[in-house]
Amino acid sequence: MTEDLTKKAAEMLLSGATLLSESCPYCKGVRVMKKGHALCISCGREPEKREIQIENVKESKKSLLEVTLDKKLEVLSKELEQETNHEKQQNILKSINSLLETIQKIKEKQ
Repeated sequence: MTEDLTKKAAEMLLSGATLLSESCPYCKGVRVMKKGHALCISCGREPEKREIQIENVKESKKSLLEVTLDKKLEVLSKELEQETNHEKQQNILKSINSLLETIQKIKEKQ
């Protein structure tokens, strides 16, 4: 641990940074993070920056209700595709619209 790294880490901590529970992936040293910038106190390296697919993150955070509504939406879409009766198509479309409105309300609450 160099004096420069120690000084920089101390400055970061004094200005509101936090110690991370995850160790440095390179040297297993202690890391400090502020505004998304992680600094290893031991080696001074930062982890590689990788793109995170936001859709996967959102998928994992879906509630059981959202998952159920998505499944129902899928079923109704398949029914609509095969339905030839105009009145039944309209009823299915109303149900789909209600599901979409409910899903939107759930997303707005989050």
